[in-house]
Amino acid sequence: MGLLWALAMKMAIEEINRSSELLPNVSLGYDLYDTCSLPMVTLKPSLLFMSQSGSRDIGAYCNYTQYWPRVVAVIGPHSSELALITAKLFGFFLMPQVSYGATTDRLSNREMFPSFFRTIPSDRVQLQAIVDLLNQFNWNWVAAVGSDDEYGRQGLSIFSSLANKHSICIAHEGILPLPRVKNIQDLGKVSTILAQINQSAVQVVVLFSSEAAARTLFQYCIQTKVTPKVWVASEAWLISEQVIRLPGIQRVGTILGFLLKGSSLPEFSDYVNQSLIQAANQTFCDTLGEAPPQSEDDVVGPQCPQCDNISYQNISTGLKHHQTFAVYAAVYSVAHALHLNLGCNTSGCPSQNRTRPWELVSKMYDLRFPARSLTLQFDASGNVDMAYDLKLWVWHNHRDMELLTVGSFHGGLTLNRSQIRWHSQRNQVPVSRCSRECEEGQVRRVKGFHSCCYDCLDCKAGTYRKNRDDLSCHRCEDNEWSPDLSTQCFPRTLRFLAWGESVVVALLLLLLLEVGLSLVALGLFCYHWNSPLVQASGGSLSCFGLGCLTLVCLSVLQFPGQPSKVSCLAQQPLFHLPLSGCLSTLFLKSAEAFLASEFPGRAGRLRSWLHGPQAWLLVGLVLLTEGALCTWYLIAFPQVMVTDWQALPREALVHCQVRSWFSFGLVHMVNVSLAFLCFLGTFMVQSQAGRYNLARGITFAMLVYFITWISFIPLLANVPKLYQPAMQMTAILLCALGILATFYLPKCYLLLWEPHLNTQEFFQSFLEVKPCVRGGKEEKKGSQ
Repeated sequence: MGLLWALAMKMAIEEINRSSELLPNVSLGYDLYDTCSLPMVTLKPSLLFMSQSGSRDIGAYCNYTQYWPRVVAVIGPHSSELALITAKLFGFFLMPQVSYGATTDRLSNREMFPSFFRTIPSDRVQLQAIVDLLNQFNWNWVAAVGSDDEYGRQGLSIFSSLANKHSICIAHEGILPLPRVKNIQDLGKVSTILAQINQSAVQVVVLFSSEAAARTLFQYCIQTKVTPKVWVASEAWLISEQVIRLPGIQRVGTILGFLLKGSSLPEFSDYVNQSLIQAANQTFCDTLGEAPPQSEDDVVGPQCPQCDNISYQNISTGLKHHQTFAVYAAVYSVAHALHLNLGCNTSGCPSQNRTRPWELVSKMYDLRFPARSLTLQFDASGNVDMAYDLKLWVWHNHRDMELLTVGSFHGGLTLNRSQIRWHSQRNQVPVSRCSRECEEGQVRRVKGFHSCCYDCLDCKAGTYRKNRDDLSCHRCEDNEWSPDLSTQCFPRTLRFLAWGESVVVALLLLLLLEVGLSLVALGLFCYHWNSPLVQASGGSLSCFGLGCLTLVCLSVLQFPGQPSKVSCLAQQPLFHLPLSGCLSTLFLKSAEAFLASEFPGRAGRLRSWLHGPQAWLLVGLVLLTEGALCTWYLIAFPQVMVTDWQALPREALVHCQVRSWFSFGLVHMVNVSLAFLCFLGTFMVQSQAGRYNLARGITFAMLVYFITWISFIPLLANVPKLYQPAMQMTAILLCALGILATFYLPKCYLLLWEPHLNTQEFFQSFLEVKPCVRGGKEEKKGSQ
């Protein structure tokens, strides 16, 4: 390949010298030297280039601004390892150096290599294309192998960094020793690398290596019959004849790689053929040998010791190598920089001053120049932007290999999947993953040291998987919800106890029944106002109690529907005040029964405090006390409307929240105390023969009251928050129904169906008869 690159450079120079547009009346000269891929051999011509014009010496100056070296620019060398050596030397003198093959990313460092340029992209671009290729096929469990030189080591380092950013795991990483005298230790390293790859689940190997090291690796692969893999090649060995001609190379698997896409040089083939024909002419060889530059023999050796027998057929396969165009473009980059520095136009180059190397470097920064069909430009790092073709090795009859273009890369990867032929059965894409791909709504739980080896965990309700590579589920915002195995969250809707729900409809029907019964009872009491039954039941106090009981029932209407600040504040007063009014009337009747039963001698004197204005004063005092407690509760600990985001799986629950359960209990204490006193004053009162026992109805009413509210506490704590208002409605309605059914409705029954019992004798008060003699016959008769 070195001969072809030299001929490409020679052809470009001859084109420029013949042209009347680029450098009119200016001729370019050149010296060609073989580096032999050795640093010491490379340094010899490099020092010669830097020697002063017309001399072999390099002057030692503090300032090289006026220094005139032998050449104004250097093309090459090809390898990264040699370019790193020469670039430091030329950078010190600001000698422009344009390489056509050195791709290591280290050469992009402008501080260390200020005068280095190249007509190919750095390895980082090719490695980014390789990473994009792996991502396209979901290969995240790969092996990476590089040669033991600057090209391979730097390539592995960049690939490791890029792969980590794209969640690609390197299962095995190895360094291939460079070929040299057979060394058992080197062969052992190759054997170890291949054994690790062959024994794992890795199906893809990225081989970033020089062609000689790649040839050694594949020789061992063929000998040991390594399981076929997908080999992702670097351009250094992708079209290497050394590798292609290996016997059995067809069995190693699928080989893919990126090759720089340059512009075609259709006349180059004829130019090479003519040059070889000319070189085969003995007269031409003799001419070269007659006048060697004897003054340089001790520096670089004889230039043409003999003319080798090289035929066109020997090198024809390398004519289309991408770096042939890179050499051609490198020469043109220097020519265009000279064109700018000399101020050339179609008529000539007006500037008569000689060009110094540092002047040429300043012109090459950001230089934009045409090279055949392409327009290239050096960026800030001295690199050019060029496209890559994705090439696939395709074998015909297991002998002839074709480089098939199956994609391209220029900032992004484009694939033609239908043209790719895989080594697997039925042409299926090989799978190279440590773990299966997680399903939608699952995240990875990494096991071991590699992020690509993991278990898949389900995202529970309320969480979701945001990105495919997430290691944990993200929690939804408070105003959002998500089902199991979700990849997104959804907005919550407001939820409250609505009027149309079945439980609310049932309670409203019960409410209508109770209100209807209480109003009927109130109408009967008013109609029979002067009857002994109504007067014995309390008269106006009894009607007041029925009215309060109706308001207690109606207070449940505040619970359904969307809560508001006003409705939350009104819940306690609207319920407690009417209930206190009802219980206060029952307390007066229970006190009257208690006095008649337990203190018959004093009942007459105390009876005036339980009837008339004093009774209403007591009712007012109870209502005032309860009202004061409710006012204090509303001021100190008012119920607030809150939105609970966690109570329901998909909705936001809007409800009234009790801020202090202790104060809430204090508000209930007045009614609880009244109910307890009513029960205490009536449950031991015994009935008399032939008379109605008013105390028994109060006793059962209070039993219903306590049973209802004692059951309410554990039920409220366990029922879902959404139905807690329904539970309060139920407790209020049952409490009111119990009082209505045990105290008022039996009297309505007597008024309607037993009117003959509505007499003064049957409803005569305990205070108007003599007490029973306890323990005697009269007590026994009374009990009968």
